[in-house]
Amino acid sequence: MFESAEVGHCISKAEYRKREPVLREALLKAQYDLLAQARFPVLIIIGGVDGAGKGETVNLLNEWMDPRHIQTTAFGTPSDEEAERPAHWRFWRALPPKGRIGVLFGSWYTEPIVARVKHKISAAELISRIEEIRHFERMLVAEGALVLKFWFHLSHDEQKKRLDALHDDPKTRWRVTEADWKHFEEYDRFRKVSELTLRETSTGEAPWSIIEGTDPNYRYLAVGTQLLDALNNRLAHPEPPSTVAPAPLTPPLDNHNVLNALDYGQSLPKKIYKRKLEKYQGRLSLLTRRAEFNERSLIVVFEGQDAAGKGSSIRRITSALDARHYHVIPIAAPTQEEASQPYLWRFWRRLPLKGRVTIFDRSWYGRVLVERVEGFAAESDWMRAYHEINAFEEQLVDNGAVVVKFWLAITQQEQLKRFNERAQIAFKSFKITDEDWRNREKWPNYERAVCDMVERCSTQAAPWHLIPANDKPFARIEILKTLCERLEEAG
Repeated sequence: MFESAEVGHCISKAEYRKREPVLREALLKAQYDLLAQARFPVLIIIGGVDGAGKGETVNLLNEWMDPRHIQTTAFGTPSDEEAERPAHWRFWRALPPKGRIGVLFGSWYTEPIVARVKHKISAAELISRIEEIRHFERMLVAEGALVLKFWFHLSHDEQKKRLDALHDDPKTRWRVTEADWKHFEEYDRFRKVSELTLRETSTGEAPWSIIEGTDPNYRYLAVGTQLLDALNNRLAHPEPPSTVAPAPLTPPLDNHNVLNALDYGQSLPKKIYKRKLEKYQGRLSLLTRRAEFNERSLIVVFEGQDAAGKGSSIRRITSALDARHYHVIPIAAPTQEEASQPYLWRFWRRLPLKGRVTIFDRSWYGRVLVERVEGFAAESDWMRAYHEINAFEEQLVDNGAVVVKFWLAITQQEQLKRFNERAQIAFKSFKITDEDWRNREKWPNYERAVCDMVERCSTQAAPWHLIPANDKPFARIEILKTLCERLEEAG
């Protein structure tokens, strides 16, 4: 794969001086067009051999274009804060918004490649990590991002010459670290692992461009030209290539499903409710104060029909927790900042530290519920979201989180009763809106979306818990009991 980057690509100084100002002007214009349209972000992934000119090339791009609209992020060893979150957390935080360019050094490729070279992970584990990367980049492209990946390559002999030259010059000696020399000693193994990784992740959505790093004039023009062509091509087309329409989801022929199969008649007498409330709140409090919980986090997701009692259930949970250690996040329509990013971005950035609890009052499932039913997302987008959500939750669980998801279900008759009560009580009237009444008309559509969601996103790592909530005391106790049991199972 690297043979084409070892043929001695070279651009003369005269040719470079001729082409450089034209390229700079065109890049700057394309950047301002990108900023003005603000329809998609540009993500540039930088990887490659030590000493191949990665840093110099990125510095030059910042010089050629307006650096105020370029976000360059270099990733080294994870900080303490980063180490407590899933590995991709820090990459999500560095994604550029629509209209901007983001440059990532040391991206999601670095750790798996180095880990495999150092025999810290097996070949099978590397393939698994590669598969995760493919799905992640496919999601970024499907969400609208233009993803460009540049791998800067040097042959074994050229890398030795480059490192020696940098080390011999007192002005650049600092750039050659002990780690660079150790990597050079393992050049052949790095090449083998990198070649496999690049081959498996050079996809139609996000292909790799291999840049020979020997001649600076060549690599500068090669990267700049490819960036310009990609920008102009995308700016000239309104949207990225559309995904093939998926096969339709078919509801059960007998109309029997997980929601209408629930027993909505279950209830708790007031005295029993009070006794059990005290019992399970105390149990939950102790579980979240244990030393073992400091190695975990608790992420609670609440979804449900309007007026199903999500808010009151959340209050029964928080009453048992230390106020310093939990955060309730109500989810509404995305802000302008959130709308400029992939839909999962606003949830990634709110993940808790270990030893903490985060409760989402509505969640990332909006993509396959309200966005599906209301037509805010295309069918291809919400269909691919099932897998993206499962992958997201799997990363949370792998990092030690206990993910507990509740769907609070009520009947149409009970919802109508609660709506009327809210409308008649002054201090509850704010809870009922015209949109709530309108959503009732789409009850069958929402019911089908919920059933599809449960079928496709109730996993062993993060199962759905369907709570019949016609009786609020019964629902609250079931929720508290489930939380305690899931924490105890996690250890």
